[in-house]
Amino acid sequence: MLTRLRGGTIAAVLAAALLSAVMSAPAANAAPPKCQSYDVRGRCVIWVTPPTGPPGTRPPTPPTGPPAKGDPPKQPISGPPAGVGPITVNGVQCWPIGKSNPQPPKSDPVWKGHTDGAIYDCLWGGGFGRSLATMTLKYWAATAPAVAPPPDPRVLAQQAIRAMNLQAVAMGLAPEPTAGSVGLVGMPNWMWVKQPAPNTWGPITKSASAQGYTVTATATVSDVVWDMGDGQTVTCQQGTPYVMSYGKQKSPTCGHTYTRQGTYAVTATSHWVINWSGIGQAGTITMDLNRRATVQIGEAQVLTQ
Repeated sequence: MLTRLRGGTIAAVLAAALLSAVMSAPAANAAPPKCQSYDVRGRCVIWVTPPTGPPGTRPPTPPTGPPAKGDPPKQPISGPPAGVGPITVNGVQCWPIGKSNPQPPKSDPVWKGHTDGAIYDCLWGGGFGRSLATMTLKYWAATAPAVAPPPDPRVLAQQAIRAMNLQAVAMGLAPEPTAGSVGLVGMPNWMWVKQPAPNTWGPITKSASAQGYTVTATATVSDVVWDMGDGQTVTCQQGTPYVMSYGKQKSPTCGHTYTRQGTYAVTATSHWVINWSGIGQAGTITMDLNRRATVQIGEAQVLTQ
């Protein structure tokens, strides 16, 4: 009896034979997310997705397009109106935010002996050096200063997200997606997240500041959906890395089995969930990033002489 592999060598067969199909059932249809809170401009800032399906299933993706998902606009901050800018109080630059309420007593040193005018608040901090703290400074002025409106927190959230440099996961596959590596029909394939990092898996937190205000965003991958290229998808978390000592075992967390030989384009889609908050608002943004690889699947035949 001789064993021959179509599409690979005997060594490739033995290596591929080290792989179990862990097929993931498609998630049930879920109710669309609902807006729970709007800002003063009528834009949704908090979306709530009703929990559905078994534990570990990915929540439905909110509808796309503004203002869906609390998604910040992608344009840069336009800045305060003309003539409005920072002022200097006690040697530091800050942004006027209005009249102090309540007004401190006239005996307070902040009045500097004045009996006219009023005491005003000025916002300072938010990203100064390594500190993200903000501080309200009080100062006297004879007349009310021009006050700039606070920056759009959604725009700052987008800036914080760009600073994260989020990427799709690095794909771990067995058989490997390299020349000469061939899997077998009916043999287990393993998938996993290779060397997860803060910007490929999370959690990762970044902040962005303007005019003394700060918005902070935290991003985490909720799951990875593997499109196996044969019409099947598998939803996983990080998965289990394959090592040779596992032999023909099935992956305990993330696997698939091909039923036909061929060349398959495998796509791993990372579903990022990003929660942001700041300037009295909060929201959730979802983002999908993907990476692709190609695997070869052969078929072993038994021949008689």
